[in-house]
Amino acid sequence: MVSSFDAVDHAWLIRFVEHRTPGLDPGADRRVIRLIRKWLKAGVMEDGQVTPTGTGTPQGAVISPLLANIYLHYVFDLWGQHWRKRHARGHVILVRYADDIVAGFEHKADAERFRADLNERMARFALTLHQEKTRLIEFGRFAAGNRERRGLGKASTSSAGDVQLPGLHAYLRAHPARRLPASAAVATRPDARQAA
Repeated sequence: MVSSFDAVDHAWLIRFVEHRTPGLDPGADRRVIRLIRKWLKAGVMEDGQVTPTGTGTPQGAVISPLLANIYLHYVFDLWGQHWRKRHARGHVILVRYADDIVAGFEHKADAERFRADLNERMARFALTLHQEKTRLIEFGRFAAGNRERRGLGKASTSSAGDVQLPGLHAYLRAHPARRLPASAAVATRPDARQAA
């Protein structure tokens, strides 16, 4: 994603946080939300001047990764799980770390449709995929042979070299059904469905 920390929509983020903090004490929830709003409005200081921000999480603040993770949980994680169940014809694996995503598909058609749908989804929440880093790469035990038969060279993500995903291969071996771990399958409540 392109500058995802800078593009977080404050209104959506507050809605997502409100959904995540349904505590027993409504007063405590309001205090948490008020504190988060203050963090979001803190702005950025450059050359002694404070510039208020209307989008994004506070640059350099320790809360920023947490807020961005909550935002992406609703924008990508829950949506991706829903997309996989409703649209995929084959196996799909989705892995997200901060704002980096790796998606594996059994069928190329699923990968192409997912990419198009993901572009639309991200745009709805003021995010964009980094076009230079977002690509479809064939991988697996037959990938090298298939590329060679088509007259193509090695698959590469950049001039740095080949894609190496040893953790993903270990995960696929350990989970033959190729499903998301149970910890990623979080039930959503009705009021969060607008986002999903």
